[in-house]
Amino acid sequence: QVQVVESGGGLVQTGGSLTLSCTSSGFDLSDAAVAWFRQAPGKEREAVSCASWGTGVSYYADSVKGRFTISRDYAKDTLYLNMNSLKPEDTAMYYCAADKTSWYCSNSWRSTTRFSVWGQGTQVTVSS
Repeated sequence: QVQVVESGGGLVQTGGSLTLSCTSSGFDLSDAAVAWFRQAPGKEREAVSCASWGTGVSYYADSVKGRFTISRDYAKDTLYLNMNSLKPEDTAMYYCAADKTSWYCSNSWRSTTRFSVWGQGTQVTVSS
């Protein structure tokens, strides 16, 4: 079964940090473009960050630039999202997504329809 599983969410105070993890089964994350999305209650799902395979090229939403860092551990076949200086507006369900048809994020990285494999999400709550 092809799937991804997120972990690492939780409750944190403003200014705190969390690191989310994403692992896969049924395929290797290293063979895909992988991204993090988030969805707050009453809002559309939005792209947070994307990591291409091998090139080290990553993309970030303007709202998280300088605070979030996406990274891959190829040995563990795991994707991470290191989140620092968290704000209440970062509160959302965070999803890992994979596009198994491409290694590269490219300009379409913000499109939810591009990614065919989605996890169930992990909740991040930032208290003020």
